[in-house]
Amino acid sequence: MTDARDTRPSASHVIELAKQVVPPMHPAGRPFVLGAAALTLLARKIFRPAGVVGALLTAWTAWFFREPKRVAPSRPNLAVAPADGAVSTVGLAVPPPELDLGDEPMLRVSVFLSIFDVHVQRVPADADVLRSVYRPGKFLSADLDKASDDNERNTLLLRTRDGHRLVVVQIAGLIARRIVCDAREGDKVNAGDTYGLIRFGSRVDLYVPAGSRVLVEPGQRTIGGETVLAELPAGAGA
Repeated sequence: MTDARDTRPSASHVIELAKQVVPPMHPAGRPFVLGAAALTLLARKIFRPAGVVGALLTAWTAWFFREPKRVAPSRPNLAVAPADGAVSTVGLAVPPPELDLGDEPMLRVSVFLSIFDVHVQRVPADADVLRSVYRPGKFLSADLDKASDDNERNTLLLRTRDGHRLVVVQIAGLIARRIVCDAREGDKVNAGDTYGLIRFGSRVDLYVPAGSRVLVEPGQRTIGGETVLAELPAGAGA
């Protein structure tokens, strides 16, 4: 007698597979998705084809606020990308004045996020949050260099476990009008952790000590929490 077995995937297997394929959504996106879904149901009752458009819009909104799992490298003295996107500029720059760090330049790597990139921001290294400062400003196109100085932004000053100071700046863009930062002064954070979000299209600057070795070039794509942007000096930072 042949041992017939049911090879169909179980419901739990299908759910687990879906979790691996479809990334979870950042909590900040839930009100937008729920609002879009409600409008879709209303539009469908009024004009059925409009419901199809609304469903596509709802799906895109959920996709925009995706928060995929990332695994940061464990080697010490590394600074990983704080965001998905394209490296726009690499060079020396004075950190934001609201941190009162003086005029000593640091190495700055700027990552530009299009509306198609993952928009959560991630911690670049295991660190303590020393300061978190919000500053209102303009909404220039985030790919302009002066956006780092003029645009609305939220700045974090971090001290790594090895004593280096890092600065991460969330910068609003032309259509990005809301910066979310969940990191607070005194928090202990780990490389790759999600700490914030910018809606919709933006830029993130990472400042590392001047003696660091930058490992990326302008135009290179980054994966937030995984791509190594720089090797930090072996000794403790200032």
